[in-house]
Amino acid sequence: MTALRLRALLVDDEILARVALRQALAVHADVEVVGECGNVQEATLAIATLQPDLAFLDIQMPGGNGFSLLHERACGEALPLIVFTTAFADHALQAFDANAIDYVLKPIDQARFDQAMERVRRHWHGLQQHRVAAGSGDYVKRISVQVGERTMVIPVSDIDWIRADDNYVRIHASGSTYLHRETLSHLHASLDPGHFLRIHRSTVVNMNRIREVHTLFQGHAEVVLHDGTRLDLSRRFRHAARSALRLR
Repeated sequence: MTALRLRALLVDDEILARVALRQALAVHADVEVVGECGNVQEATLAIATLQPDLAFLDIQMPGGNGFSLLHERACGEALPLIVFTTAFADHALQAFDANAIDYVLKPIDQARFDQAMERVRRHWHGLQQHRVAAGSGDYVKRISVQVGERTMVIPVSDIDWIRADDNYVRIHASGSTYLHRETLSHLHASLDPGHFLRIHRSTVVNMNRIREVHTLFQGHAEVVLHDGTRLDLSRRFRHAARSALRLR
């Protein structure tokens, strides 16, 4: 068991449903509820700002549904582990297609909920082990991409920058661009953070290719690469970039 606590977000438009989730979680001392949301817009913002490890997600909510939230967040963004909690049984297949950990029907049965939490913990522990391995310097050195009938092997040292494109990324390397089926967050986690820096929700750049950093009007900033490519540096990643690049 890890000493880290799972940070959970509760997303349901019904207050009583969120109360029921809190009651079901009361026996799970390793889970901390960090926020509650009543609609998709609130949940989108909460996931971006709180970055929870786990989200309990209803399907039918004002302003969209749980699946639309996952679709919006899929573009290069890290998603929490998802457990759907809903009164509708007919969305289970779609939920698992969306890589949900489990699908719990309301009203919540404690035994069934506890079973879902065991699945969550297994996935969580696996993710932690992966992160520990990555922290030990076990980073990818080459990426294989499909180009027509060929498989191209790209040394990561040749990569200039990477941009998210839904569930794909576009890898810019040595003057060419390659479409690769992988999310930006997953690919970024496999790259050496000493060389690759996230500067935007949709952009990762090889720090060895950075020539200049410009502060623009109204708080905007951009990164200029050696080949003249200009990339937005968002506020969210400004502090990390300043630290990584030793900016004043």
